[in-house]
Amino acid sequence: MTFKKFLVGIGSVVVALSLAACGQSKTDSSSNQQMADKQVLNLSRSDTISTLDNSSAAESVSLTALYATNEGLYRLGNHSKIENALATKTQVSKDGLTYTFKLRKNDKWSDGKPVTAQDFVYSWRRTADPKTAANYAYLFDGIKNFSAIQKGKMSPSTLGIAAPSKEKLVVTLSRPVPYFKLLLAFPTFFPEEQSAVEKYGKQYGNNSQEVTNNGPFKVAGWNGTNNTWSLKKNPNYWDKKHVHLSEIKYQVVKSPSTGLNLYNQNKLDVTPLTGTQVANYQGNKGFQKFEGGSIMYLQMNEKRNKALRNVKIRQALSQVINKKALATNVLRDGSTEPKGFVSTNLSRNPKTKTDFATDAYVKSGVTYNVANAKKLWAEGLKEVGEKKLTLTLLSDDTDQAKTTTQYLQDQFQKLPGLSVNIDNVPYKNRLARSSNGNFDLVVSMWGADFADPINFLSLQETNNPTNNGKWSNRKFDQLIKASETTHANEPQQRYDDLVQAEKILMKDQGVIPLYQPSTTELWRPNVHGYVWNPAGMSRGLKSIYITK
Repeated sequence: MTFKKFLVGIGSVVVALSLAACGQSKTDSSSNQQMADKQVLNLSRSDTISTLDNSSAAESVSLTALYATNEGLYRLGNHSKIENALATKTQVSKDGLTYTFKLRKNDKWSDGKPVTAQDFVYSWRRTADPKTAANYAYLFDGIKNFSAIQKGKMSPSTLGIAAPSKEKLVVTLSRPVPYFKLLLAFPTFFPEEQSAVEKYGKQYGNNSQEVTNNGPFKVAGWNGTNNTWSLKKNPNYWDKKHVHLSEIKYQVVKSPSTGLNLYNQNKLDVTPLTGTQVANYQGNKGFQKFEGGSIMYLQMNEKRNKALRNVKIRQALSQVINKKALATNVLRDGSTEPKGFVSTNLSRNPKTKTDFATDAYVKSGVTYNVANAKKLWAEGLKEVGEKKLTLTLLSDDTDQAKTTTQYLQDQFQKLPGLSVNIDNVPYKNRLARSSNGNFDLVVSMWGADFADPINFLSLQETNNPTNNGKWSNRKFDQLIKASETTHANEPQQRYDDLVQAEKILMKDQGVIPLYQPSTTELWRPNVHGYVWNPAGMSRGLKSIYITK
């Protein structure tokens, strides 16, 4: 499998607020408070929308807007629970290759036309067409004929999706995809109204006037570049009685300090916190910390530097880093020390409901032990025939990246004979150099596109293009393959495969987990019903309501 490094809503990686909407009642049943007369929410984003085209969207601002203004077969509830949206019934064949969906009859586009199964067929074919150049088309991998379509060997019309009737949709896979239902809650899999796409042509999705919506809200006041817009309640939405907000007003705020000032002036209802703001406001009643779904980690280039092929040297580099101190004392932004490569709060054991990160925990893979690190280092150097090493540490040129690399350099200096040079470069340059193998050590980030451990672990398969350090382990590869083939339809066995794969990765120190990012925010205490998830579409706005 190949996964791209697009972070969806994860620049806002955030722990879910376990507050549920209260239906049509004018009283909040959880706190016995009355609903406010004015149901208007004021939010900010760090940038403006880039597109409202499901097939083209690839960044968090646009995808979050699409998730609020459109709807597919499912939505995500708390803890990534699959909830029916346009699908009212789903049947899956025993071999896991055929999905048959019964669609609700009462959903309409914002122009009043009915949403039908054919709208899904049109949308998916359009996204799969290589001419569309959809950034998230790779998520279709596993749907019948998708690979051949992407290579230009077959027509998009051969994609494994069909609409036998207006209310029936059939999807055929080329192999079982255990997390397929999770993908269906992602905007790339939402329907598109063919008549609207054809009517607006190249302008489709470039502003709020030349697009149609079928979700809880519809976009208003966005001309394609402006820094203010709003989401207004969609009167044609099938479940409008459970949408309480009349409007969500957005403005672009690039500075956290500006956002905090606007929050304190009651001009924003939510604002992100960063750095020292976290320490200053963590006792505030509206303080919320959201974590899970992403990881910062260090890749070690085993192809370029033969010393890094030695497991003891890799383990020494890991164990000399105090990861807890990095998260809590250096970054101080709510980040936490990692348990492993797969982030916490992402996936749970099908039987015991234990967090995957707990089941797969390998202490030696993330521990801080300077004495043992020095011992491993000396043994490793002897095994590779070296007395000293000079390594280059590559990372981005942001303030946080510079702080992190300076800290790592200081930690590495505890190992006798190790010299580490820092190379902080612009994001695009870091990606290019990392992909080309032009580094010894590189600080990397991954944010999950969907809530399944495979989204992390597949990155470290031998031939995965994102495995820039070129770590390779045959047993690891076999376990990943088994989870996608032999055990794809056996949830517990598949889970166990992935747990064992993670343990192998950590015992062999294929990568060094550094910290798990978090997003910390201030929320008005009277704002309820927000649904957050660690992967995919993080921000669920449909059920939000405001009390007096």
